[in-house]
Amino acid sequence: MMNSSKSNASSNSGRQDSNTDTNDEENAELCPGFKDADAFVKYGLGAVLSATRASAGLPQSGDEFDFYRSFPGFQEFCESQGDKLLHCMSQIMQHHGCRSHMRDRNKLTGLEERFDLVVDSNDVILERVGILLDEADGVNRSQQPVMPAGFQPPKIVVSSWNRKGSSSGSRSETFRLLHAKNVMRPQLKFKEKVDNSNTPFIPKIFIKPNAVKPLPSYFTNKQIRKERPEDLDVPAALADFIHQQRTQEHVEDMFAHPYQYELDHLTIAENLLSKPEPQMYKPITETKCAFIDTLEDLVALNEKLCKLSEFAVDLEHHSYRSFLGLTCLMQISTRDEDFIIDTLELRSEMYILNEAFTDPAIVKVFHGADSDIEWLQRDFGLYIVNLFDTHQASRALNLARHSLDHLLKHYCSVDSDKRYQLADWRIRPLPEEMVQYARTDTHYLLYIYDSVRAQLLDFNHGQPGLLQSVWNKSKDISLKKYVKPIYTEESYLELQRKQKRSFNTQQLTAFRLLFAWRDKLARQEDESTGFVLPTHMMIKISEELPKEPQGIIACCNPVPPLVRQQVNELHLLVQEAREMPLLKAEIAAQKKKGLTPIKKPEVTLFGPHDTSRVSESDLPHFSADELPVKQGALFSDDEHKMDVDEEKTSGLMAAAKITLFEELETKNDQEDVSVAQMKARRIIESFENPFRMYLPSTDVHVNKNAKFDPSSKIFEISKRWKLQSIEQQQKELESKRKAKEEAKEHAKKVAEERKKAKQSYQESLQNVATVRQQAAESAKGDGKKRERAASEVGESTPKPSKKLMKSAEKPQKTEPPPQDSFKPFDYSQSDLKVFAGTKSKDNTHFDPNRQTHDFKKKKTPKGQKSNFGAGNRSMSYMAGKSDRGFRHNWPKR
Repeated sequence: MMNSSKSNASSNSGRQDSNTDTNDEENAELCPGFKDADAFVKYGLGAVLSATRASAGLPQSGDEFDFYRSFPGFQEFCESQGDKLLHCMSQIMQHHGCRSHMRDRNKLTGLEERFDLVVDSNDVILERVGILLDEADGVNRSQQPVMPAGFQPPKIVVSSWNRKGSSSGSRSETFRLLHAKNVMRPQLKFKEKVDNSNTPFIPKIFIKPNAVKPLPSYFTNKQIRKERPEDLDVPAALADFIHQQRTQEHVEDMFAHPYQYELDHLTIAENLLSKPEPQMYKPITETKCAFIDTLEDLVALNEKLCKLSEFAVDLEHHSYRSFLGLTCLMQISTRDEDFIIDTLELRSEMYILNEAFTDPAIVKVFHGADSDIEWLQRDFGLYIVNLFDTHQASRALNLARHSLDHLLKHYCSVDSDKRYQLADWRIRPLPEEMVQYARTDTHYLLYIYDSVRAQLLDFNHGQPGLLQSVWNKSKDISLKKYVKPIYTEESYLELQRKQKRSFNTQQLTAFRLLFAWRDKLARQEDESTGFVLPTHMMIKISEELPKEPQGIIACCNPVPPLVRQQVNELHLLVQEAREMPLLKAEIAAQKKKGLTPIKKPEVTLFGPHDTSRVSESDLPHFSADELPVKQGALFSDDEHKMDVDEEKTSGLMAAAKITLFEELETKNDQEDVSVAQMKARRIIESFENPFRMYLPSTDVHVNKNAKFDPSSKIFEISKRWKLQSIEQQQKELESKRKAKEEAKEHAKKVAEERKKAKQSYQESLQNVATVRQQAAESAKGDGKKRERAASEVGESTPKPSKKLMKSAEKPQKTEPPPQDSFKPFDYSQSDLKVFAGTKSKDNTHFDPNRQTHDFKKKKTPKGQKSNFGAGNRSMSYMAGKSDRGFRHNWPKR
């Protein structure tokens, strides 16, 4: 209310100032009861303060309000006062030209719609208050938009781009940019906010009229389309991941042309391929023109268009104060009537026209529809079926020029006024001159459509081949899909190549950082990159690299508003670029051209000096004095010392080496790659090659693009192989399960056999006699002892040792039966002292066994075993020496 009172006061004061021509108007009151604006403002502020005080005295929300609400009298009072307030707010909104359906009682959406209405109305009122305050301060004294001095001599620089030459020799007219300084941004009124995110464009269509193939479920299900990561109460990274998983199954539908099937199966009617009789257009002064800015008028227009056989369409676009651009106006002309549609007001309802635009029985005539097709898809979700482009017809006829201006002059003898070609089409209300200019673009287009069709048939001697080719080219244009500009780390290179400037490393770094800053800020503020920082200014800053913020301002003339606001951030980016190591432009150019890494060929039969498979453009260009030199290495021991840059240059610099006795090693290519390249490499490596069994183990050239091409045979075979691999995996899992079960059963059997072996061994030990029992029995008779020692050698052990226990656990090996002819020699009867002898002093050979005997002074007792011989046995071959005769290798008694 305060804002409305201020705006009313300021507007009324402005009117009073403008109408003070007579004394009667000066003495008249501003409004009943108030002498001037100050009295009205004073009263309005008092009323607002009293209302604020009264509202503070009301019961607070919570238990106190609920208690008072339980009384019927208080409840009726609140409802009556609420209705009065809503009625007052509706009147204020109507006064300012806003929507005022404040008394909607819908329980589900009523509160949200009311809140949106209040917010929109506040924006409009505050914007108007600002404009009126600027006018009161003298910033903008005229209430009308700034119009061009079309009928006055222009005070601008006249160049070839804005001069319109006249054939009669009179003075040439000029064009100038028509713009308004105080145009409110139309993006603020859009129900669906503009998506400037760095993600691919998803079609807006959700209803498909005239469909032969139904619309995919992704577009028909609004819940899936409107579930965005921003609506989820989770971190941003997790929200993006959830959104990717949700939309993963709809990827093919998301980026396909919704009317691809209908356009592929479109057949042109025979009457459209025959020679027509051009139907003369009506004079533009006698033709009715309707301006459409309401939903009811748009529905009525759609019904009219569905009954026609052809109509002409054109668009007016604005791209300077928007990142993606805005379609501000649509012109449609029939044989009898012209229509101008305010697409900024009806942006969210324009999809209704798809019923007529996609009807294959209706011809839609455009001129130069390449950009129009993309703009219709981006802003409204509109698609064209059965398009005829007069620009393509002009090219087929080989006319002198192919512009609409030339076609109007050639066929209709009409000189089009192009002064408003660069106008700001966001201006509302539209001036009459701009409305007439917009009508001219489509009013004569249907007559041109008839004339070029007849001329195409005459040009081809009555054969429809040339006309059919124009229809086909027009169909290809209607198949175009809008692609949103996507920022990548290498996006700046394309713009830098177009400028044809040679930058050093510091300048190139500054250009890259400024390009990224400009793209990010343009997406946030929904401004074009040319508005944020024009390209020529960005190049100037990159070349100069100013040390101070004032230097950045000096590089820009005029200074863009956002550059002036964020000059400190730009200064930090320039400082970061100045810290880069400086290289000359020639060296940077060599690194960019000559020393770029060349992709190594994947053919196994490739030789380092074989240039038969390499084109001349792929080879690096070196001069004689700049050619790098590398000393050849005979063997591969010094290969790792080779410089990285020399390794990456080309095959002509391969080092010579002998690899006859070298074992094959796996290549570890650790090149400097980015994070995105590493991810892509991991993804590609995760896919197994279905032809791995037919290829050698080394690297072999395989066309990787064929795997992802649905039309290739490799893609089809790989799909089958994936299904077969799944079956093989299932079979392998079943076989592994069976093997595990068999292993468990076998382990159980082995454990049972071990238990039985232990029990049998323990039972056999119970019958073994102890040492005392053996001594007592030996005292009785030596004869029995001899027989027992000879027959029962295995039972003479006093106690079972651990080694015997372990050997008993093992499965006993079946010994071969002794041969009857073999009789062992009884060494007990021989004299062993004969072999001892004396130590030979003449032997000069190294004897490790003898050395150990000398080192070990203590003699081992007879009953103990000497284990040092086995440990000190030499594995080397000694000439003239044998281990057979040593004492520690003799059989024991």
